[in-house]
Amino acid sequence: MTVFFIGAGPGDPELLTIKAQRLIGECPVCLYAGSLVPEQVVACAPEGARVMDTAPMTLDETHAEILAAHQRGENVARVHSGDPSLYGAIAEQIRRLKADDIDYQIVPGVPAYAAAAAALGQELTIPELAQSIVLTRMSMKSTSMPAGETLENFAKTGATLAIHLGIRALREIERQLAPYYGSDCPVAVVYRVGWPDQMIIRGTISDIHAKVRDAKITRTALILAGPALGGGHGFPDSALYDAARPHVLRPKAKA
Repeated sequence: MTVFFIGAGPGDPELLTIKAQRLIGECPVCLYAGSLVPEQVVACAPEGARVMDTAPMTLDETHAEILAAHQRGENVARVHSGDPSLYGAIAEQIRRLKADDIDYQIVPGVPAYAAAAAALGQELTIPELAQSIVLTRMSMKSTSMPAGETLENFAKTGATLAIHLGIRALREIERQLAPYYGSDCPVAVVYRVGWPDQMIIRGTISDIHAKVRDAKITRTALILAGPALGGGHGFPDSALYDAARPHVLRPKAKA
């Protein structure tokens, strides 16, 4: 049997990949993170499948379900939100699978930052303004961050920041980012991106806390910050389509 770690995307069932939908529809066991993955995503599980919401379960309990499926020779769809490679908590699961000699595969999904950018209707990398995206998080009640991975260090780069698990730490985010980006730097908070109750709040580093507080958002939100969020004004066109710059697929410059 095989355990398939499946990225379900941010919440919209239509953002499932074709491969993800096929595997969920084939596996007789489906374990999904119900706090972040809507039931509609796993509604395509086969009739009679063992479908379990793992939100209230421990790692030991979910692994016990996988071991039982292994003994029965049944494939498992282990469905996570977004893309499993980012804050998917799959590393510790894979460690246990390897210890028990159980095969696994990873099926990528649409990450929250990409869905948020789509919801905002803009690009996160603007020529000569921001060409990098930093995916990070606040520690809060989660495991601590490595010593060098601070918002202050990331802010020094001027990159676009995608901050997870930070909605309750907006004051601290303001304190660390304002010296580098300026208090008027644009910020967007995207709540439950891809869900029917999705909400977008735009503001600046200095006023986003008040706006989020007024909206009573306390969880399940992604924070995007950086000059690229302003859309950019007067930036140069990308060299990719510049008629004067030939490349391997357009070997001759055009006048």
